[in-house]
Amino acid sequence: MYGDGSRGLQDAFDSRRLADRLEELTVHDELNDDDIDLIGTQSTVWLATVDTEGWPDVSYKGGDPGFVQVISPTEVRIPIFNGNGQWRSLGNIVDTGKVALLFVDPERPWRIRIHGTAEVLTGTTDLAGLVGAQAVVKVTIGRVFPNCGRYIHQDGVISKNVPRDDVSAPIPEWKTFEFIRDALPAKDLAEVEAAEADGELND
Repeated sequence: MYGDGSRGLQDAFDSRRLADRLEELTVHDELNDDDIDLIGTQSTVWLATVDTEGWPDVSYKGGDPGFVQVISPTEVRIPIFNGNGQWRSLGNIVDTGKVALLFVDPERPWRIRIHGTAEVLTGTTDLAGLVGAQAVVKVTIGRVFPNCGRYIHQDGVISKNVPRDDVSAPIPEWKTFEFIRDALPAKDLAEVEAAEADGELND
């Protein structure tokens, strides 16, 4: 889950304990019911791929709500509609097979990230019932993990959690949970305890 670069930065910012705790609590190897419900309501997904030289690429994919099909807890399929003809994302999948998906639900707000291996399907049977699809990306899930949605902007309004000079950003509720507190960086824990003592803790 974490390479040497991540570990070095975690140590620099005193967040290794928190990173390990979040991996323990949130990372799973197949979709759960909440994941499936979220995916089923989304009209967008960001598809990240890697080319043969190691360069990452990210592509926005959109459709009707629920256009990303959950085939099983370990498989999702994304229909690919007519585009600019470069076929970069799908070409990268053919070459390397590594993908990451990002679903952003601005209503909750919440995010889900998926890592997996993928293949490109173009057979008649694979495209059956998918109006306008030229291909399908079949993703076999390796791991799934949620992300806090506090920096997601809603309805054109910038999130109140964005740091500003003139006001303190709210402390997220999850940092106050007992099963997280002992893993917080010392600076974060001090802020939580100070806010609790002053009666100023915000969700």
